[in-house]
Amino acid sequence: MTANSVNNSPAIFPLSPLIRITLLTLYVALTVPLPFLAQVTNAPVPPNLLWVGIGMGFVGLYGVLTERVIADDQGIQVAYATWVPRFFRKGWSLTWSEITQLKFRTTGQGGLVYYFLTPEGQAYLLPMRVAGFARLVNLVQAKTGIDTRDVYPLAQPWMYMVLFVFTLLLLLIDGWTIATTLTMG
Repeated sequence: MTANSVNNSPAIFPLSPLIRITLLTLYVALTVPLPFLAQVTNAPVPPNLLWVGIGMGFVGLYGVLTERVIADDQGIQVAYATWVPRFFRKGWSLTWSEITQLKFRTTGQGGLVYYFLTPEGQAYLLPMRVAGFARLVNLVQAKTGIDTRDVYPLAQPWMYMVLFVFTLLLLLIDGWTIATTLTMG
């Protein structure tokens, strides 16, 4: 497999950088113009309050995007950065022997997501947006014996590239909007 499996170090699969940067950029593109527009339109919500909310939302989103999968000889877990409060995102952990099957479900948009099932019938979502997803799926198959040949990521990288390009276009429009509001105020 990899050098990680030879020296018994855990294999760590962070969220894909393409997904992380796309979602953070989209958040900025959707929210940053709001305080400027609030100021020009004399909205009842003060721009400074919007800036605080945008900042808190960015930190929250960044916290969610610190998700990572950690797999070792004992099991698999989903964890977040230590500064992310457990009530916000608590993650989960399973030993390999607790995983009895991998079951798929159809999403509302027609895609497939997969869940690890335990003997008690509890379901744990297989994170599909991690860097090295194919390697993770191979590791799951090696440790559990479950056939994972038909398991593919929910969204392909090209989909996030398209979203990122459109987000960059939105940022250009945001720049024009902000420049226009500053000349009006």
